[in-house]
Amino acid sequence: MARSEARLLVPALMFIALVVAAVGSLGTPLITSVATSFHVSLGSAQWTLTVALLSGAVATPVLGRLGAGPHRRATILATLAVVVAGSALTVLPLPFAWLLAGRAAQGVGLGLTALMMGVARDHLPEERSAAVIALISVVSIIGAGVGYPLVALLAELGGVRAAYGLGLVVTAAALLAAWRSMPEAPKGRSAHVDVAGAVVLAAALLLVLFLAGERNLWNRHLAVAAALVVVAVVLLCVWAVIELRSTTPLVDVRAVRHPAVAGANLAMFVGGIGMYLLLTLITRYAQTPHGAGYGFGLTTFVAGLVLIPFSVLGFVAGKLTPRVRTRIADPLLLAGSAVVVGGGFALFAAARSDLAELFAAMGVLGFGVGGFSAAMPGVILAVTPKSETSSAMSFNYVVRTVGYSLGSAIGGLLLAAGTGPGHLFPDDSAYTTAALVGIGAMAITTLTSLALARRRSSETQPDRSLGWRAQPGPVESMTGYRKGGGPNKNEKEPTSRYESHRYDVIGRIESRGWTSLP
Repeated sequence: MARSEARLLVPALMFIALVVAAVGSLGTPLITSVATSFHVSLGSAQWTLTVALLSGAVATPVLGRLGAGPHRRATILATLAVVVAGSALTVLPLPFAWLLAGRAAQGVGLGLTALMMGVARDHLPEERSAAVIALISVVSIIGAGVGYPLVALLAELGGVRAAYGLGLVVTAAALLAAWRSMPEAPKGRSAHVDVAGAVVLAAALLLVLFLAGERNLWNRHLAVAAALVVVAVVLLCVWAVIELRSTTPLVDVRAVRHPAVAGANLAMFVGGIGMYLLLTLITRYAQTPHGAGYGFGLTTFVAGLVLIPFSVLGFVAGKLTPRVRTRIADPLLLAGSAVVVGGGFALFAAARSDLAELFAAMGVLGFGVGGFSAAMPGVILAVTPKSETSSAMSFNYVVRTVGYSLGSAIGGLLLAAGTGPGHLFPDDSAYTTAALVGIGAMAITTLTSLALARRRSSETQPDRSLGWRAQPGPVESMTGYRKGGGPNKNEKEPTSRYESHRYDVIGRIESRGWTSLP
């Protein structure tokens, strides 16, 4: 790619990733306003957020598979067109059901983050693609913090439709940016969507996210909730069997079993629970009225300003991580970032009587989340062929979404448990208990990341000055592949994802230059 084209491509990738993340989270600050405007319960209004997360979680692996094929540009443009259409539905004066349909269409755009990473890895120089992918990962997290205050302000000034109108404007701009800058995928690739696997996974994720959002079900009908958990687990097992038997799986389950990938996804899952738990605790504490004996009684807009340190320091961490990773292994960066988030929990547990202390805790959380998000792609892509970038990262996004949803649900359950009979708000001590649970989650994340680091230390370290590409090893000469998934100069890109596994038998033996997918 020419230097001028690369200069246009990088801002477009960042902008699209930021827009889909911000628009996908639009429901968060508008739940109360939606309930009032449409005369529905808060539980029903909550679905304006849940349905976007659900459609995003379901669409992500499908888009990841399509993004691994030859029609990636068309997939990106079509997806953004769906998002724009959904944004229009949220603005038009239509009944509540149409608003939910629009939010579901907007949520589909959340699956584009992994495709942006695939574009960066295919079309940018190795030394730059690593930094860009790290920032895309960070932007997909901090997007919510960027849009929250502005959307809340628009809702206060012009109502719900005005707030959703912002989503229509920015998604239309993202579609235009993609049309002008997105290149075609490299030739010689193919991709087929496993429809049966997609349907079963959608059903499983629907149950998981439903259970995560319906706190009353756990409080009043524990047996029913437990039965639904069993059904969700069974569906996930059935999905795994389908994927293993399929010649064109939606997600390469064998690749997911690779110790580096499995460990990274476990760290993302547990870490996601902890990260979103603290985000939930701080925002809820800030909006609790003074009459509860604590809290600051902030409006939705002012509470959104508390997220500014989260976004700013998250972005700073994302910019610093690519430089630091030339000296420190990615798993160690994950562990360090998890410790930072744990420090945010400790700060919140010990000091929250002043608003500045909430800002500080949110800033610490943002820095930890930014570093964690920036380092995560390096762990996964180090053992992923280049053609499988979108698919591998899309599965990690699904894991992250489920972790975030469970983090929000756990926070609600812990605070509900700390609410006395006849009281509207939980005791202040319930926030301390929830913070201690979060510290435990981040401790598990830290230990998982350290285990990944110990495993990597026993192998040949990759040359991080070249992004995620490892030094040539003996298996590379036989397979044509390096650790970063990049082919040799005299080796063409694999024509299919299964041709890329032709080295499977040889690659089962760990060598100095390659640790293969199992």
